[in-house]
Amino acid sequence: MKSSILAAGAAFLIVSAGSAFAKDDVGTIKAINKSGDSITLSDGKVFTLPEGIEAETLKVGERVHVVYSTNAAGKVTVSKVIPVK
Repeated sequence: MKSSILAAGAAFLIVSAGSAFAKDDVGTIKAINKSGDSITLSDGKVFTLPEGIEAETLKVGERVHVVYSTNAAGKVTVSKVIPVK
């Protein structure tokens, strides 16, 4: 019984280690690259926006909450950009 619980726990850790967890960042937009569909926050982080999130809808100086994930290869994928009031 104990060995099956340990095996199940080990399998869970292996599977979860490869998955991406959602992260977030809050900051003020310092620059917008409309041709490259990316934004740069005041802390220097650059986020490339996916289809469905248009750079034209955002403004320099606007405070935003960026929700993203990073895969095992280090590629960042943005899922939401929400204006912060």
